[in-house]
Amino acid sequence: MSVSVVQVRQLDHVTFVVRDVEASRRFYVGVLGMREVPRPAFSFGGAWFQAGATLVHLILQHDLSGPAGYPVEVLQRSTRNHHIAFAVDDARAAAARLKAAGIALLDDAKLRPDGAVQVFVLDPDNHVIELCSGP
Repeated sequence: MSVSVVQVRQLDHVTFVVRDVEASRRFYVGVLGMREVPRPAFSFGGAWFQAGATLVHLILQHDLSGPAGYPVEVLQRSTRNHHIAFAVDDARAAAARLKAAGIALLDDAKLRPDGAVQVFVLDPDNHVIELCSGP
C-alpha cells in the first residue's frame, strides 16, 4: 500500500461564480433552506451559505473571475456533467415541493441503481444541483 502525499479530511466548501448574488441568495436560502453565514471582507462581491457541514461560497462574476454558470446547451442534453449533490431526507418529496413552488426540474426524481433517489435542479446561473436521499 502506498502512502499519500496529502490526506484530505473532508469537503470544506464549494464555490460557484454567479451573475446575481440576490437571485442566488433566494435560491440557496429560500429554495434549498441553507443559512447565510458571515463572509470575509473580500475585494469582490459574493455570499457564503452553510449546508450541513459544508459551505457554499458564491463569487459575483467580475473581471478577474471565471464566467458564471454553464452553457445551457450542455445542460439540456444530460445531468451527467459537473454538479454538486446535497443530501436531503426525501428526494421524491423535495421534487414534489420544488414543482409545487413552480421551480422547473432538470430531471425529476429517479431511482439510482444503488437504491438512492436523486433529483436535479438548476440554480439561477445554471449550475446543476442534485438533491439525493439514501436507499
